[in-house]
Amino acid sequence: MLTYSFDHIGKASMYEHLYSCIKNDIGSGVLHAGEKLPSKRSLAANLGISTVTVENAYNQLISEGYVCTIPKKGYFVADIPRKSDRSKAIPAPEIRLPAPKKQYEIDLSGNQISSENFPFTVWARLMRETISDRSEELMQAAPGGGILLLRQAIAEHLHAFRGMNVDPAQILIGAGTEYLYGMLVQLFGKDKIYCVENPGYQKITQIYRCNEAECRFAGMDEQGLSVASLRQTDADIVHISPTHHFPTGITMPIGRRYELLAWANEREGRYIIEDDYDSEFRLDGRPIPALQSIDVSEKVIYMNTFSKSLASTMRIGYMVLPPHLVNRFYEKMSFYACTVSNFEQYTLAEFMRRGYFEKHINRMRLFYAKARSRVLSCIRSCPLAPFCEIEEKDSGLHFLLRLHTELEDQTICRNLEEKGIHFAALSEYDQEGKAADRHVFLLSYSHIDLEKLPYALETIKSLLEQGAKS
Repeated sequence: MLTYSFDHIGKASMYEHLYSCIKNDIGSGVLHAGEKLPSKRSLAANLGISTVTVENAYNQLISEGYVCTIPKKGYFVADIPRKSDRSKAIPAPEIRLPAPKKQYEIDLSGNQISSENFPFTVWARLMRETISDRSEELMQAAPGGGILLLRQAIAEHLHAFRGMNVDPAQILIGAGTEYLYGMLVQLFGKDKIYCVENPGYQKITQIYRCNEAECRFAGMDEQGLSVASLRQTDADIVHISPTHHFPTGITMPIGRRYELLAWANEREGRYIIEDDYDSEFRLDGRPIPALQSIDVSEKVIYMNTFSKSLASTMRIGYMVLPPHLVNRFYEKMSFYACTVSNFEQYTLAEFMRRGYFEKHINRMRLFYAKARSRVLSCIRSCPLAPFCEIEEKDSGLHFLLRLHTELEDQTICRNLEEKGIHFAALSEYDQEGKAADRHVFLLSYSHIDLEKLPYALETIKSLLEQGAKS
């Protein structure tokens, strides 16, 4: 007869404890395959517990396959494979998690957005209203392209602020543009050649290559992506950020944009992915019209995200496909579910429809304009001023700072890092890792600590002076 102690079983219920005891005996070989187990009544009497407790334990063992029943005969241990000999077990490899992102006391090149600027109060109120008023819609599966209300709000925003006339059906919503890049590879196929800007945002290249797409690089000139360099890649699809290139800050003029459209029209199957990641923050003058707005041949896929305009942790992006590609997407990939929760989609839709998004953008433009002005004033009046030149494009949330030095870019970055200062060199963004030292660095003002900026600039000046003496 099976005998188990029910003393000191902790928070486990009695049936869970009995189930565990019998399961362990089966797993260790104490109870053998085919061995008959006591009846519910006899085991309950032996252990001093109720038959319901024994029945619950047996039922759990039966559902997991450790015990089987034979009608009118009782409960028997099932024939299951035994645990392998531990001496023959293959040791599990060590799990190597990526190192946490390094934290700096002063980050001159970071792209974070301050939590103080997010409209938490309005967002929380709209989220509560959404939960209260849309309980039925929240529990329904959203269309693959996203809920219609949000796509309509985005279409209205694009018309008002980017001069784009798009049907909401052309808009596809996803969990950030990084996810949407992968969707485009699936839509176009892995046999296509993708081209990205060099220098450029290296994560884009990594995503394309992780999706098994061939990725090549085209160089830049003072007007943006070089079409001559693009032709040398024999690419089918080119990924560009014409309104505010990262990291150079170049805004592509209209002539170069028409050159790119001409390139796309030269051959069937060529497309341009227009990444408009921070177009809302052109701080001087009117926003530059999107490349998509002058495309009459359905060659441009427009992409944008709310990560720059609202919060970097808000993983909501969208793309605008030409009509024929929308049809191809739904024919080929309609089985995909939308990767953004209904809760966030409906809340964001109301945030845009009620004018809060426009107000937020206008407020942030003023905030960033003041921050930029203070940063520029600080640089021009600090001891570093004779050692540097500001290269400013009046757009986006960063500009370039050229240092007058013979020190290597990596030496400057490494020495500053040892002092807790992050300062990224333009040469770090070379896609092929071959760029010579340019002595040009990115200075972002989206989340810069203005009180610590003078110390950082003084530290850079001291480093340059030491380098000049050595």
